[in-house]
Amino acid sequence: MRALPLIPVLLISLVFGEGSIAAENPQQLVTAVVREISMPRVFRLDGVVEAVNQSTISAQTNGQVEAIYYDVDDVVEAGALLVKLKDTEQKAALRRAEADLRAASAVMADARSNYKRIKDLFAKKLVARSDLDKAQASLDTARAKLDAARAALAQAREQLSYTRVTAPYKGIVTERHVQVGEVAHPGTQLMSGISLEQLRVAVDVPQSLIIAIRDKGKARVQLPQGRWIDVAELTVFPFADPASNTFKVRLMLPKNVENLFPGMLVKTAFETGVAPALVIPASAVAYRSEVTGVYVQDEDGKRIHFRYVRLGEALGEEAVTVLSGLQEGDLVYLDPIKAGVALKHQRRQAREQNGHE
Repeated sequence: MRALPLIPVLLISLVFGEGSIAAENPQQLVTAVVREISMPRVFRLDGVVEAVNQSTISAQTNGQVEAIYYDVDDVVEAGALLVKLKDTEQKAALRRAEADLRAASAVMADARSNYKRIKDLFAKKLVARSDLDKAQASLDTARAKLDAARAALAQAREQLSYTRVTAPYKGIVTERHVQVGEVAHPGTQLMSGISLEQLRVAVDVPQSLIIAIRDKGKARVQLPQGRWIDVAELTVFPFADPASNTFKVRLMLPKNVENLFPGMLVKTAFETGVAPALVIPASAVAYRSEVTGVYVQDEDGKRIHFRYVRLGEALGEEAVTVLSGLQEGDLVYLDPIKAGVALKHQRRQAREQNGHE
């Protein structure tokens, strides 16, 4: 059970107020009351960063590789020329298709003119119906050949464009599959790459948490430098892995997150409800080598005790949650240094009193 890393500073001031004075203490030390508040219940899991756009570009036409313009780890802009294939065959096919189109256009023009002439003669009853039918058939055939020529020209232009392989999006080259001089065929892999503009995190979530995660739909991801960011979108797969009984959850990150790369392991935090938590001011915590504790005022307000505590999440810079060592209503001193001095003075007085006795 963990709390989300941040709560408003206003909440801290409402919980602790301005503090109170220990009137019986000669140094008038300021204390704060240990309060119990409701915090989001958060479950933490490890996740793996993935690139939303990752692909391998393959050849779509035949041709020898003439030039490769990028290599592994190069940044590529969208539409940039990646690989150039030899285009002699494609250019020849294009010229042939253009010539076929011109020929089909000429035949179409002649068939249309002949049909118009026969139609006029038929209207004057100078030719038979069969002559008009033949002219119509010739026109239909010419039109079909013209359409086929246009389609062949479009295909030839498309095949020529395939000799210039461009990047579908801005990204980074992860692998180059061919060398200059190799012959590529349709389906031959040329280059692989990923985009860092849009990333996501894949997490395997235990089935016991999946209902709460679906209901809340809130999660955070911790960046390598320690900062937490909210997830833009959360997707829960509708089936469990039969081997591990876990559900895959994808966390869509905001665009252009820095210092994250596919394959990295990151911490994720899923909100699953609310839970009570004890909160104290961060200034009250005393760090003594490997020991963490707070100075606590006893019930009569006259004595100081040092108590070991186990801390939870830091709530900004103002407060921290306590997992064990304190209970609601305890009074903790806000200045550990002065409280420590007062505790030493208190112990010295106790030894002197015991000596006199």
